Amino acid sequence: MNWIALETEQQLQTIADKSFTTPQVIFKHSTTCSISGMALNRLERTEAPANVDFYYLDLLKLRSISAAIAKKFQVHHESPQVLVIKNGECVYDESHYGISMGEIAAQTAS
Repeated sequence: MNWIALETEQQLQTIADKSFTTPQVIFKHSTTCSISGMALNRLERTEAPANVDFYYLDLLKLRSISAAIAKKFQVHHESPQVLVIKNGECVYDESHYGISMGEIAAQTAS
């Protein structure tokens, strides 16, 4: 898995812009949460779909970016959480045990 570190709020506009040509995925991870660790492990053990950019946000270090994500893409904050961004909008979000690469692949394929 080739994660792109999500470290600035400015990257959110880049993600929105790129989503018109390439699906973008944001994974919000809490490094101290066992459920979040399990979700991350499940994602990393499964082959990621091609032609999708995957962003990783460390929630404990960058809480303000999580709030900006919720506002920009109109989703409730959860942790862990995965969002699929296409055409500038969040078209799918899931949290906790519902996070799976199969669902991400299905959402990014269409």
